[in-house]
Amino acid sequence: MAISSNRNVIRWIIILSSFTIVSLILWNTYSFFQKFKAEERSKMKSWTIAYTEFARNINSSSENIEINEVAEYIVIDTTITTPMLLVGKDNTVINSRNIFGKNRLKENSNFAIAQNEKIDLEYVKAHKIDLISKFEKQNEPLIMEDLGQTLYYGNSPLLNKLKYYPLALLLIIILFAAVVYFFYRSSKNAEQNKLWTGMAKETAHQIGTPLSSLVGWTEILKTENINPEYISEIEKDIDRLQTITDRFSKIGSAPTLEMIDIVEATKSSYTYLKSRSSKLIDFEIESPDAEIPVRLNPQLYSWTIENLVKNAIDAMKGKGHLKLQIAQSDKQVSIKVSDTGKGIAKHQFAKIFEPGFTTKKRGWGLGLSLAKRIIEDYHKGKIKVLHSEIGKGTTIQIALKIA
Repeated sequence: MAISSNRNVIRWIIILSSFTIVSLILWNTYSFFQKFKAEERSKMKSWTIAYTEFARNINSSSENIEINEVAEYIVIDTTITTPMLLVGKDNTVINSRNIFGKNRLKENSNFAIAQNEKIDLEYVKAHKIDLISKFEKQNEPLIMEDLGQTLYYGNSPLLNKLKYYPLALLLIIILFAAVVYFFYRSSKNAEQNKLWTGMAKETAHQIGTPLSSLVGWTEILKTENINPEYISEIEKDIDRLQTITDRFSKIGSAPTLEMIDIVEATKSSYTYLKSRSSKLIDFEIESPDAEIPVRLNPQLYSWTIENLVKNAIDAMKGKGHLKLQIAQSDKQVSIKVSDTGKGIAKHQFAKIFEPGFTTKKRGWGLGLSLAKRIIEDYHKGKIKVLHSEIGKGTTIQIALKIA
C-alpha cells in the first residue's frame, strides 16, 4: 500500500509540474506576442507621422503619395512585411503594401514588377471591404485627420506565426501525452496479460494432478461390479476436464490450427451442453449435411461455442429457445447463436466483448472477450452481435474463412 501511495504522489507531482511548465510557456508566449504587437503598432504610428510630415514637405496632393516613397523616406523595419492599406475619403483606395494578388509573375524584370504592382492594386480594390474588415479585427486602424486618410494594417507574418505557436505547442503536448498514455496502457495490458496467462497455466497445472488421480480411480471402478453407464458418464466428464486443462494451457501461446470439419466440431460442443442443460430450454440446430473444412484449434473453438451457448442460457434465465445455425457462403462459413433472452442495448454491442464487462451479478466478464480473442486473433475471423432487441433476444455471429 505504501509503495502504491508513493507512486500516486510521484505521478501527481509530475502531472502538476508538467501543467505548471506548460502554463508558463503559454503565458510567456502570450506576453511576448502582446509586446511584439505593441511594438508594431508603435512603429505604425511613427509611419503615419512620417507620412503626414512627408506630405506636407513635398507640398503635393496626399492622394498621389506612394507608400513605398514614405518607406524610403523613413526606415521602419515593420513596414517591410506588414500588410498595409491606405484609404482616403469615401473609402477610396489610395495605395497598399504587402498585399499580394493572385497570378503574380515570378520574374524579377522591370516589366514583371510593374505587372505585379498592377495585379496587387486590382486585387486590393476588388477585395477592399474584406481586407478592411480583416485588418480591423487584427489591429485598430490609425486615422490621419490632417490628411483625411485612414491606415489599416494587419499582423506581420512573424506575428501570425507567433499567434499560432501556442496552438502548435498544445497540439505537440497533447500528442506526446497521448503517446505516453497509450504506452502506459499497453504496458499495463501486457502486464495483465502476463498475469492472466500465468494464472491460466497454473490452473491447468493444478487441475492436472487430481485429474490423473481420477483416471486411475476410473480404471479401478471398471474392475468392480458397477453399472458401466455410470463409468461412461464419469469418463465423459474426465475427458471434459482434460479439454478444459488443455484450453487453459494454450492461453498466452500461439495455438496449432488443424483442418477440421467445423460442422462436426460445432455439433459436438453444442450436444455436450444440451445434455447438461435445463430441460426447459428448447435446443435447435440447423446445419448443412456436407462437411465444411476450416483451419481450427478444436479445443479453443469448442470453448468459444460453449461460452456463446452459456451466455445465451444465462440471458434466458434457464428457460427459452436456443438456436444454432451453420451456413456456408462463397469462401466463408457463419455460425449464429440465437436466444430469446433479455437482449442487449445497441450501444453495448461492442462493449460486451471487452474484458471485465458483464451484466451479471456474478461473473468476471471474460467469456465473450476470450471468444473474441480466439476467433479474431487466433483464427483471423470475425465475431459480432448480428441482431438484438430488448426483451426479445440476441443473435451473435461468428464468421470464418473456409480453407
